Amino acid sequence: MIDAPITDLRPLLAVLVSFVAAFFIVASYRSPNVREGWTIAAAVAKFAIVASMLPAVLEGAVFETSLGTFLPGIDFVLRADALGMLFAFLASGLWIVTSFYSIGYMRGNDETNQTRYFAAFAVSLSATMGIAFAGNLVTIFVFYEILSIATYPLVAHDETDEARSAGRKYLAYTMFGGGVLVLAGTALVYLIAGNVSFTAGGIQELANADPGLAMLAFFLLAIGFGVKAGIMPLHQWLPEAMVAPTPVSGLLHAVAVVKSGAFGVSRVVLDVFGPELVFDLSLPFGFTAGLVLSTIGAVTLTAASIIAMRKDHLKQRLAYSTVSQLSYIILGLGLFGWYGLVGALLHIPAHAFMKLTLFFCAGNIHVSTHTDYISEMAGIGKRMPLTMGAFTVASLGMAGIPLLAGFVSKYYMLIGGIRMGAQLTPVAYYLVGALLLSGVLNIAYFWPVIYTAFFEAEDAHDAKPLVEFRLGGESRSTLAATDGGRADDDAAADGGRAGDDEVDDTDDGSEDDDASLVESAEGDSAVDGEDAATTDPDLPDDSDIPDAEMDDLPTDEDGVVRPDFDTSDRDFSEPAERVDTGDYAVDRRPSDVDVPFGRGRGEAATGGDEPPEADGHDGHDGHDGHDGHGGGPPAGGWRHIDGLDALRGRESTWFTLGPILTAMSLAVLLGVIPYEMGFLELIELIVDTRLPEEVMRP
Repeated sequence: MIDAPITDLRPLLAVLVSFVAAFFIVASYRSPNVREGWTIAAAVAKFAIVASMLPAVLEGAVFETSLGTFLPGIDFVLRADALGMLFAFLASGLWIVTSFYSIGYMRGNDETNQTRYFAAFAVSLSATMGIAFAGNLVTIFVFYEILSIATYPLVAHDETDEARSAGRKYLAYTMFGGGVLVLAGTALVYLIAGNVSFTAGGIQELANADPGLAMLAFFLLAIGFGVKAGIMPLHQWLPEAMVAPTPVSGLLHAVAVVKSGAFGVSRVVLDVFGPELVFDLSLPFGFTAGLVLSTIGAVTLTAASIIAMRKDHLKQRLAYSTVSQLSYIILGLGLFGWYGLVGALLHIPAHAFMKLTLFFCAGNIHVSTHTDYISEMAGIGKRMPLTMGAFTVASLGMAGIPLLAGFVSKYYMLIGGIRMGAQLTPVAYYLVGALLLSGVLNIAYFWPVIYTAFFEAEDAHDAKPLVEFRLGGESRSTLAATDGGRADDDAAADGGRAGDDEVDDTDDGSEDDDASLVESAEGDSAVDGEDAATTDPDLPDDSDIPDAEMDDLPTDEDGVVRPDFDTSDRDFSEPAERVDTGDYAVDRRPSDVDVPFGRGRGEAATGGDEPPEADGHDGHDGHDGHDGHGGGPPAGGWRHIDGLDALRGRESTWFTLGPILTAMSLAVLLGVIPYEMGFLELIELIVDTRLPEEVMRP
């Protein structure tokens, strides 16, 4: 073991390389290929710098770069120790994958402000490296705030009112909320101990300090960093930030932001207070600071999983899944013992690989089919077999299925909870129950997506086997009918287009029904005007009925505009005649129909004169307005793509498929050979150097 830090510039270079690249990215805004070349070059260079330090760190070395004294007794120092390397090695490696995916997504979706996007992404990774290599609480606080500022343009990328609102909430929670708590906790630790440097096993002076002040400082820091980790009830910024492009969602959930929050809590538990002191800080009713931290994690992971089941929007469901999964790390950090801590730290890379796969899949579905809602994904597995196959593998890993990354980390935490309950306090047993329950809930909100994609047909949409609509599915067909509606819209009491309550031009009822409708509207056939007023005071009189102002519009004998077709002889295999009176319109674009459960979602249709094309791209080509198609299967259903066609790139571009399969493969490898990947070996080194001898590795 090497005790003295090695003075080296590599921690600083790892921080600066992407920051410098951001200037070259901005300068190359006229040439997208050059701009994105700088992005890839910076990502590879950053990973190479970090990876070059890994072998020595595994031997116990610590690399340090001091930038001078920040405050009296506080240096602005970057230190690459084992815990910092865990986060830095993960984030720098995944930035390469995310950079390639960003190229495919941003170009495929024809996103605006791409130069700003890539520049902000690069600065965000610089801040992430600063958090990973921070040598004390002041340094990590500075980079923590820089990360919030750098990621704001990414959250508000679309520049809509919704995106700006999400960006403001993101800053309010993470910068002005969590950041203030971290600063207050840092000041209190400095007041108590006179030292804020990260020390393996905890700062010794805190163990001799007033327990009440130490407890207050611990929860200020833990909650402050926990805001970025999405702990409840301080999680609301995270689901709303899903308005950002999908690669940003991957950055937020898997690579940098929420991981920086979980990493910050890890630093507080392992290097500021130490696992032993966290367990010894007592509270009433037999609880300790660690058990309270684990309880917050247990409540969050359970509640977020239940909320996730209610989300039909795929990214929203994944967002609440992240809130739940990050709480595993918080829960494990509160388990005093070797197994619990190993499981908590191992879940950092495990969750990163699995969640990045899931968000990449959601983004690829959006770019290729413009489909975002689970209730519109019936049969999409035959259109995107590789994407949905990777989604299935990552979902199984999230649920803790063996041979996948999620199983290994959850297994360690489960054993840690059982050992803690048997040897230290029975209160820990309920944490084991929360872990087991969360596995069931993971299946409950991921299985409907898999079932819908692979085991349902567009024209025979079954009820979900575990979760019924509105909790995550739709029990009728989502297939666009050839007349511009859905296959079963006519039979639904509340279905159809916006405006169907005014004129239903797809009604296949009898002529008598049409006549009764006319008579009811006119109020002068079945009953006279006086009786009609008595029977129904809300019935309009003649003055309320609009008359045609143009001679070429179809009207009845009283001049009231009526659709000019005979429903009794209509061939429903052909589109309905388009009728536009100025007061209502029959839009043949099924994707923009305003129905209560699906496409449109209450938004105005994008318009257009041509129906979706039944070509190889399912009528989803184009970005502006998506050619009027807002998602879901087109008329005729999804085009089937077999395995060979998918491998030839017919499913999507390899700029998106490649990163999806890479992230999925990493999740599988971490579940099968965790030692060979280096993560488990690194984590065992971290835990071994931070636990007292009596609770060392069994």
